[in-house]
Amino acid sequence: MFETGENKLTERFPPPSESRLSRSLIERAVLEAKAQVDSAYEYSRRESIERVRRNAASPADVLRLMKQPAGPTRVAVRAADYMDNALILIKSSLGSRQKRSINATDLISEEDLQTVAELTGCNARHRVDSCKTTPNLDRFRTASGVCNNRKNTLFGSSNTPLTRWLPAEYQDKIAQPKGWDPTRRVNRRFLPLVREVSNKILHTTVVDTDPLYTHLLTIFAQWTDHDLSFTPHSPVIRSFSSGIDCDKSCERTEPCFPVEIPRQDPRFGRNSEECIPFFRSAPTCGSGNTGHIFGAATVRQQMNTLTSFIDVGQVYGSDEAKARLLRNLTSDEGLLKVNTEYTDDGREHLPFEKKSTNMCATRARITGNNNAQEVPCFLAGDDRASENIALTSLHTLGLREHNRLARALAKLNPHWNGERIYQEARKIMGAHFQILTYRDFLPRIIGPGSMEKFLPAYTGFDEKVDPGISNVFATAAFRFGHLMIQPFMFRLDEKYTAHEKYPTTLLHKSFFTPWRVVFEGGLDPIVRGLVGRRAKLSTQKHMLSDELRERLFKFTADLALDLGALNMQRGRDHGLPGYTKWREFCHLSVPKNRRQLGRVLKNSTMADSLMDLYRTTKNIDVWLGAASEPLVRGGRVGPLFACLIATQFQKIRQGDRLWWEKTGVFTEAQRESLKKTSLARIICDNTGITKVPKQPFENTPRAKLTKCSDIPALDLTNSGEHSIKGVSG
Repeated sequence: MFETGENKLTERFPPPSESRLSRSLIERAVLEAKAQVDSAYEYSRRESIERVRRNAASPADVLRLMKQPAGPTRVAVRAADYMDNALILIKSSLGSRQKRSINATDLISEEDLQTVAELTGCNARHRVDSCKTTPNLDRFRTASGVCNNRKNTLFGSSNTPLTRWLPAEYQDKIAQPKGWDPTRRVNRRFLPLVREVSNKILHTTVVDTDPLYTHLLTIFAQWTDHDLSFTPHSPVIRSFSSGIDCDKSCERTEPCFPVEIPRQDPRFGRNSEECIPFFRSAPTCGSGNTGHIFGAATVRQQMNTLTSFIDVGQVYGSDEAKARLLRNLTSDEGLLKVNTEYTDDGREHLPFEKKSTNMCATRARITGNNNAQEVPCFLAGDDRASENIALTSLHTLGLREHNRLARALAKLNPHWNGERIYQEARKIMGAHFQILTYRDFLPRIIGPGSMEKFLPAYTGFDEKVDPGISNVFATAAFRFGHLMIQPFMFRLDEKYTAHEKYPTTLLHKSFFTPWRVVFEGGLDPIVRGLVGRRAKLSTQKHMLSDELRERLFKFTADLALDLGALNMQRGRDHGLPGYTKWREFCHLSVPKNRRQLGRVLKNSTMADSLMDLYRTTKNIDVWLGAASEPLVRGGRVGPLFACLIATQFQKIRQGDRLWWEKTGVFTEAQRESLKKTSLARIICDNTGITKVPKQPFENTPRAKLTKCSDIPALDLTNSGEHSIKGVSG
């Protein structure tokens, strides 16, 4: 831990006598920063492992462990922490001489910043090897998405900053979240506590069921989100500067940004002084205190560890090392690894993770099934595959479908080697889910009006379009699905009635329970529950189920998380502008007072509740404001979410050089065959289910279910060597 006394700092890092800092001063600052960060990382890793081993992992630990950076992402996050802390040390030294608070970049030259970046490893984060050396770039995607765009090689690639459609709004204009200092006003008003907002606006014990759509629509939203964005936390659990553990204090000190609990909270009591631990998202290199580098903005930015393309990265991984880890390289068959210990009535399960911190291994006993053998979390392209059993089921369907395609392609093309089989199957999988997302999923979410306005017929690739996931999409707009989650995980038998042997469970009892999939009937009861039971309908009166507000990741600890409060705190952490700024961005009317807000929401009572809390429409957290809007015609979100979601998916499609409809990616005959793809067929091909809804997102009476034998299959006969055209680039 570095000493903070003014004289000590000046002694170790004497102020420069010229405009340039000495190389030795920079090197000493970087060495001390590295020691400080490495110590915090090591402590956090050791403590996290111990908590899991002792069954003492809290809900906050679970969320943090799930959001841990891994592989290349961890290297990038560590480099950013090195640089951030090195500049804080230098800033303290310079500030002690100037006798005033300054930004580090005020007195550090561009050349010195570049030196710090190189010594900390931040510089490497902005380099890309030449695309000319990447094999088969015209035909297949890289795992990381690099070189999808030949001119702007990082567009859409993993481990790059989330994009900004509007400038960030931080308390100190650079990095501190809104509300970091609760005594400072925002737009001349104090921000309400996010937990208080959740209590007064989101709370409901009543569930309105969707008259049209199944719970699969909700889980497919989560599945799609996990293909597009993942924002990691810093791995540390204690403050870099003070050494305070984030879950043992309510102090705001990087990276701790705890959720304060209001007085007379219904769950925590009248005079609770507790808070819900909350860890800030990790900064990217060249942002926040490290601004001005590489021409980047000075404000703090957050990272997306995934590619921005619909490339089924949640099955295949989003970097080369993870992609290879998931493959079965013991044979030349192009297959993905499967579980070697268990099968699902002869069908494949996901393989198990081999991590020292495995929160899934103790869940059987905690959840009350002492007879279930402990099993670890599942390994998949995305690390959140075991978060709930419904999400696990989609991951498993993805694994099985790849291997089914690989085996079928091998029979049709016996001269192909395993690499070719793997890449061709992966390419078809990408097309599957691009079609399912844009044809079947999005119209039901954003409605026909937004589809017609933002996503009409495909017009081709535009190399100028950045498909990168925007901060507001990842942090607010695509969290709309939280309002559609049922408080139950339904499991149904062959007749689509309640399963006698494997009953429906409460949602919080299905978190991180892969043993339920392995030992309680496999995929079939869960998938039937998804297509045979309705989604929760998001209404202004009944917004967020208390399973998510009061029992999120509740295992043995009382301090369960509140998903609604976390969403708003995350928006403040990321410096998202308020609700009205985004209404203006989308060319929607901008409510300026209570009466105008009531008109926008078509609900004066809701408007009164929001204004009583926020006092001004400008401060309403964007996730909450958009979630409070009435649904668009034919959709399941309000006008603001519809605009933001549609804008993002417009950019994803237009900025993808390997989009399935682009000329040369597939042949015309292949495209015609791919158009027949269906989620119903994928379910039929990869489970023991024999009857399904023809449109699995739509609620279908049992009497009108379709036999799998009547669902058209994908024709792969056009997949031969000479029918695959290379992309012209």
